[in-house]
Amino acid sequence: MSIFTPTNQIRLTNVAVVRMKKGGKRYEIACYKNKVMSWRSGAEKDIDEVLQTHSVFMNVSKGQVAKKEDLIKSFGTEDQTEICKQILSKGELQVSEKERSTQLEQMFRDIATIVADKCVNPETKRPYTVNLIERAMKDIHYSVKATKSTKQQALEVIKQLKETMQIERAHMRLRFVLPAKDGKRLKEKLKPLIKHIESEDFDQELEIVCLIDPGCFREIDELIRCETRGKGTLEVLSLKDVEEGDEKLE
Repeated sequence: MSIFTPTNQIRLTNVAVVRMKKGGKRYEIACYKNKVMSWRSGAEKDIDEVLQTHSVFMNVSKGQVAKKEDLIKSFGTEDQTEICKQILSKGELQVSEKERSTQLEQMFRDIATIVADKCVNPETKRPYTVNLIERAMKDIHYSVKATKSTKQQALEVIKQLKETMQIERAHMRLRFVLPAKDGKRLKEKLKPLIKHIESEDFDQELEIVCLIDPGCFREIDELIRCETRGKGTLEVLSLKDVEEGDEKLE
């Protein structure tokens, strides 16, 4: 005995639904759980790892596929993969209250981990523990945003925590060697980007060992490359200037 299945119905299980309203109609796509946020943060690049099917639905749970004429009217194209990408980036992820709560808790922990990894107490140069950062985030009532990446939010948290505690990005230690003729002129340009010069040696060329804020690295790298036409060298001696042992808040 054969079971009749309407041709415009597709049944899916273990699915995360992303929904979007456009042109007065509701459209949905079926994704794998936990993959939507990975796609949005840029961690997942393969669309086939995110979508269960490249079909656009009116209703995923009922398996009702959207009509071609509706898609053209709403999106101006019938390319379902392109439409899926639009819905994936701009649509609303449908999750249960329990799932949402678990997801936000995990993101909260991930943000605290990034902050603890990137930051130190500027006076002692010691890193903070993840638990201590979590407590500090709760004290400032930081609210996690599900649509923003954890890295973006970690930078926001660092800014906010600076108002209530001694915290800053751990400095990078660099050594750069500059040709003698560019040395003095370039040093003046680099000065505003350097936090602290540890040693300076001017013989045949200018050699400087210094600490910088990691956010300035790209600018320093470009400045040295362009101004010395590739003759200057830049070396990262350590990504984080930190002391041993964790920082405690008394």
